[in-house]
Amino acid sequence: MTRLPILSGREIIKALNKLGYREIRQCGNHIRLSCVGRRSVTVPDYKAVSRGLLRKILRDAELSTEEFLELL
Repeated sequence: MTRLPILSGREIIKALNKLGYREIRQCGNHIRLSCVGRRSVTVPDYKAVSRGLLRKILRDAELSTEEFLELL
């Protein structure tokens, strides 16, 4: 299993944008992303998102670790 990197919220959003996710709203530090044909995800706008939270975001987006690392 490949180890996930520690990324900022903006870096995660940039990677998800490549899949077609777009920002639909923001409430405080949390940004909601939506994509046609996929589940919506919420990404915190933090300087460092923990690996556990990143894993949860990937699960919500129905992405494997390897697929996400290719997007980076």
